[in-house]
Amino acid sequence: MVKIAIFASGSGTNFDNIMRRIAKGELAHIEVTALYTDQPTAPCVTLGHEHHITVHTFTPKSYHSKEAYELDVLAKLQDEQVEWIVLAGYMRLIGQTLLDAYEGKILNIHPSLLPKYKGIDAVGQALNNGENETGSTVHYVDAGMDTGQIIAQRTCPIYQDDTKATLENRIKALEYELYPEVIQEIIQ
Repeated sequence: MVKIAIFASGSGTNFDNIMRRIAKGELAHIEVTALYTDQPTAPCVTLGHEHHITVHTFTPKSYHSKEAYELDVLAKLQDEQVEWIVLAGYMRLIGQTLLDAYEGKILNIHPSLLPKYKGIDAVGQALNNGENETGSTVHYVDAGMDTGQIIAQRTCPIYQDDTKATLENRIKALEYELYPEVIQEIIQ
């Protein structure tokens, strides 16, 4: 079994999808030690409890520095013997403390065809710029914002009558297939 930690900041839908895949036996070699969140009141916390796993909540603003925050997170990761970190809607840049400890062992999924539309509101950016297609990218995490080496991408069309909500739903459907496939392939 490979021990992973999942980091999320919001709704937790990708986290939920991964947990459901594990429960179905599709990712049988993966053990999620805990959900880590920087948003103690986010919906992902409820999902963590529903999946009966430990949820570590942190309030980054209560730390005197990013390094102090990440050292606290790192201590928990090491206590749980975590081998990989999987970001699933985690809205903070990973700092040097975690990057050094987990070099080449942090994955992220992003709702665009990177290198286009990094950062926040990638779906809105693609829609507002009149793109004909967009998609989702799984990549390794580095010190930049969505700049790590691309592992896999999936595309989907953007229709003229798309709203941000309809396009987000189409991208999420891609992510729910793509992320587990990459996790299965990469995390050994």
